[in-house]
Amino acid sequence: MNESVGSIDFQQLLLTALNVLFYGLLVLNAVLIVSLLLTRTHKLQKIYSWLLFDYANTSFSVIMVTLIFPLFYKNVICRGEPFGDAMWGGSVSISMLIVALVSPVLGAAADYSGNRKRFLFFFTLLSVCATAMLGFTGPGYVLVASALFIIANVGFEGGIVFYDAYLPEIASKRSLGRLSGYGFAAGYLGALLILVFISSQLTGSIGMDNIPEVTRTFFSVALIFAFFAAPMFLAFRDGKKQSVKSYSIRASVRGVRDTVRHIMDYPDLARFLLAFFFYNDAIHTIIVFSSIYAANTLGFTSGDLIVFFMIVQTTAIIGSLVFGYITDRIGPKRTIVITLCIWCVVIVMAIMTTDKVFFYYTGLLAGMSMGSSQASSRSMMARLTPPEHVTKFFGFYDGTFGKASSIIGPVIFGLISSFFGDQRIGIASLLLFFAVGLVLILGVRSNASYAAGPAMAEGGDY
Repeated sequence: MNESVGSIDFQQLLLTALNVLFYGLLVLNAVLIVSLLLTRTHKLQKIYSWLLFDYANTSFSVIMVTLIFPLFYKNVICRGEPFGDAMWGGSVSISMLIVALVSPVLGAAADYSGNRKRFLFFFTLLSVCATAMLGFTGPGYVLVASALFIIANVGFEGGIVFYDAYLPEIASKRSLGRLSGYGFAAGYLGALLILVFISSQLTGSIGMDNIPEVTRTFFSVALIFAFFAAPMFLAFRDGKKQSVKSYSIRASVRGVRDTVRHIMDYPDLARFLLAFFFYNDAIHTIIVFSSIYAANTLGFTSGDLIVFFMIVQTTAIIGSLVFGYITDRIGPKRTIVITLCIWCVVIVMAIMTTDKVFFYYTGLLAGMSMGSSQASSRSMMARLTPPEHVTKFFGFYDGTFGKASSIIGPVIFGLISSFFGDQRIGIASLLLFFAVGLVLILGVRSNASYAAGPAMAEGGDY
């Protein structure tokens, strides 16, 4: 009995501490906004503002893409009908396709015109407004909610393209990796704190009997996103460049086409990107359907889901750190092979589980794999990319290809789940994506050196 009371006290103490941290950051953000309005901007203020933007947009990704809105969309807007899986998967895929098509063109236009901040502001405003408008949706608003979510997610994902481009402006070459890591940490922290904050607002289920309480969380997300993103637009200034002409748009399209042709000159890099396309698609599908699967197949309550995703976020941090060390020791290829095997185990566990406790263990393993997959894939890309093409190739990896690799999986999962009326069959289909990715990655020579061009790409398997 005493152990139980002590456990409850510890949990309550932890939640109180996280709530205090959340409101403390609200105050600090307000102070930063005032200082940016009244004083001359310093580099440290720019860094804090950049980090806070990552903290801000995480509120959208966690609540609107991963946890609350997917369930609201399936159980309320689609009234729990099986076709809701297909509609949700299609909405996610359409939004990612749009971003994949427009981001390289708009990125080039922003660089050419010097209006990077204006593009970032436009996409952020688009996401914030569409998110707030989703708070007015309800049962039967399938097409309206789908359109608003697509707009909101395009704003969120499109904004990241311009946000990432500010990193070289605020960091030296020696601190690029460290500051990038701080950005990820701010995002993970934002995920944890928004979950704690929302848990105090959402006391009931995510269903027909609790619509007003659920939709209020969408307004909260929009306000948090806007408030913590505000310093970014006060701290940074646009450069003065030429106005955007039609030929600059055509040039950017040609640039993407040329990038693809250059990548094909490096067979190991091309093979890795193809492998990444398949396994990253599966990982993204798991992210966007995990809450729906947990609630509708395993009977998770809203409280269970919040605790579950807090666990996943925490183990993702651990996975990034632990497998980052392992990658340095055994190389990124072996690390990716290990994480893909773990992902296959996660899928099997998710299919077999019939109770909540076992699924918590599945989430622990999934979180660990998620963090390690991200870190080792980026290391692999860095190892295979020739120095003279690093900016162009990484832009393709993070932007066009990264977004395009999140399109097929959600559609297939949604269609299979809707057709068979069983989400376990839908999640089983993801094993094929991981298997194809694993087979392809085994054929990549991760020690291939491209420093002097593709002719030097020789070496063993690892």
